[in-house]
Amino acid sequence: MIAEPTPSLCTICNLQKAQAGAPLGLCPSCAALARTVQEQPEVVKRLWLRLQDEPILPNPVPTTLEGEAELPDVLDGKRYRTIDRDRNKWYLSVSEVNGKPVEIFASTAFDRDHELQARIANLTTITRLISLLLRHIFLREALTFDKCLRQIQRSSRQKNDLPDMLYGVLSRYHTQKTL
Repeated sequence: MIAEPTPSLCTICNLQKAQAGAPLGLCPSCAALARTVQEQPEVVKRLWLRLQDEPILPNPVPTTLEGEAELPDVLDGKRYRTIDRDRNKWYLSVSEVNGKPVEIFASTAFDRDHELQARIANLTTITRLISLLLRHIFLREALTFDKCLRQIQRSSRQKNDLPDMLYGVLSRYHTQKTL
């Protein structure tokens, strides 16, 4: 005797049988819910607010930047003093727009030491790329390969340091040589 195929359960509630031929494998109740989400999203937003007491999606930051030049000349910021495992003092400065971090800089009192130039170039690369990411996250600034290359190139302190080598290798993947 051939066994009957087991009907599949709804992909949302996992309780009821999915409708035969229903898109997304939904039961009748969940299919109605899916139609409401698709056809009347404002109803879903109102219901969500009543049940969750928070927006369904976080409000985007209204500021949008197309390029680096649109950051104001003067930004609010905070400076933090930290000490590394070798007991060296470091100063981390975080620039903010509307209370959100958009740039980070690191400096130290011992940056004239030639042994540390490579470490500082690497640190500069890290902080430049983190700043680029922060502006992308909080200000919706476009994140492009060009901008990444430019920040890596600007962080190099001498020929053949790590940022210079990274720039040299990654720029080979760049199709438009407009830096």
